[in-house]
Amino acid sequence: MDKNLIQRTLSGIVYVAVIILCTTPLGAQLINSISPDLVKQQYLYYGLITFLMIVGSWECVKIMKFGNGYEKWVVFPVILVIFYMFSKRYFYHDFYFNFRLSEILALALILIAVITLFKYANELYFDSGKLIFTVIYVALPFSFALGLPKFSTYDNTFSLEVLFLFVLIWSSDTFAYLTGKFFGKHKMAPKISPKKTWEGYIGGVVLTLVLSYFVEHYQPELRGNWMVVGFLVAAFAPLGDLVESQLKRNFAVKDSGNIIPGHGGVLDRLDSFLICAPVVYLYFILEKFI
Repeated sequence: MDKNLIQRTLSGIVYVAVIILCTTPLGAQLINSISPDLVKQQYLYYGLITFLMIVGSWECVKIMKFGNGYEKWVVFPVILVIFYMFSKRYFYHDFYFNFRLSEILALALILIAVITLFKYANELYFDSGKLIFTVIYVALPFSFALGLPKFSTYDNTFSLEVLFLFVLIWSSDTFAYLTGKFFGKHKMAPKISPKKTWEGYIGGVVLTLVLSYFVEHYQPELRGNWMVVGFLVAAFAPLGDLVESQLKRNFAVKDSGNIIPGHGGVLDRLDSFLICAPVVYLYFILEKFI
């Protein structure tokens, strides 16, 4: 058997297992079965997001090839300060109970960063532009990801929104790939991602909506309507892939890293999550006011 296939399979299994253990109560239950009351699930999730954000930020800095100016040394302190501000909201349950107008501005900055990458890429060849883009593209999405789940310290509960967000992203990618492979004829973005087709995109949307129907039906305790979440994920997940592909293309990089053997780096694996997490968070905000 191909060694690369074995490597990809094993590392993929470990990756999925880590996601499941850190986004569901299973992680805390497993650890606490060994040593009671050792950890709360919200800390496992927070640790996962913190780790992914730090590694993803490092990968982005390497991709964009920062110079030796002050920007290279300032980028991580800025990211940590921003993440600290969101972290306080996470542990005080402020995401769920309060809404801040500044969140709309932060979410709008992600859109502006994406537009800049595709339309005004020359701005990203300056270290100041690289600094701003890294903070917005990596730090803000992971920070908003802290606002997706609900949890209770008193009865040690942790909701499953993030787990099913990952499930829908994986299904969207898989369905789009399979549909495109068998029926794809019209290229979506041939210069950025030659394998993506409009037929695959439509197939990903339709089949992800089917899966999200079952999520909505069998997981009624989740926040929001998961038919809507499924549509948002299927619509925006391919954009996340195109954004990261365009970023690597602009700086002539093949993979963002190699932390997941056979699969690349954090940005390679979570490119769709970086776009879908803030989009779904925005939906959860708006859904409360409807």
